[in-house]
Amino acid sequence: METYKEHIEYTFNAFCRVVIRYAAINAWRDRDKRRQREISFEYLTEEKFYPFSTSDTYFIDPYKQYPVMMCDQRVILTNGNLAAALSSLPEKKKEIIYLYFFGRYTQ
Repeated sequence: METYKEHIEYTFNAFCRVVIRYAAINAWRDRDKRRQREISFEYLTEEKFYPFSTSDTYFIDPYKQYPVMMCDQRVILTNGNLAAALSSLPEKKKEIIYLYFFGRYTQ
C-alpha cells in the first residue's frame, strides 16, 4: 500500500512538472509573439520622430488678430480661416463683401 502511495506521489509530481514546463514554454512563446507585434518607444522616438505629447486646438486664442486689406481699409478679423479666405478672393468680391458687412450696403 505504501508503494502505491509513493507511485501516485511520483506520478502527480511528474504531471505537475510537465504542466509547469509547458506553461513556461507557452509564456515565453506569447512574450515573443507580443515583442514581434509591438514597437518600442526608442524606435518611435529615434527613427520616426513621433512626439510623446499632443496639444489641443479646441480653444483658439480669441485675442489673436488677422488684418485684411479691403477697399483700402484695414479690417481686423479674429478668425484666421476667414482672413485667409478673404485674402484669396479677387478685389471685386472683397469690395462687395466689405460694402455688405462693413459699409451697410445691402444692394
